[in-house]
Amino acid sequence: MPIILRLDRVMADRKMSLNTLSEKVGIANVNLSKIKTGKVSAIRFSTLEAICEALNCQPGDILEYCPPTANDTVEIKQ
Repeated sequence: MPIILRLDRVMADRKMSLNTLSEKVGIANVNLSKIKTGKVSAIRFSTLEAICEALNCQPGDILEYCPPTANDTVEIKQ
């Protein structure tokens, strides 16, 4: 996937635990864990806003675009 979630890195930089961030953001620990590990296909802007506010960061600190390389295979569905 060309979008990489860097929430774990930002949390480590801020020395904030998953439990603390979960309380500040107001979403369940399990859902925040899925975001942290990149096991989500979408994230609400309101959730992203709350995470950025709690971590005092920008969305670009959490989300990174990594374009596919020529070695990546692309499956074309017809």
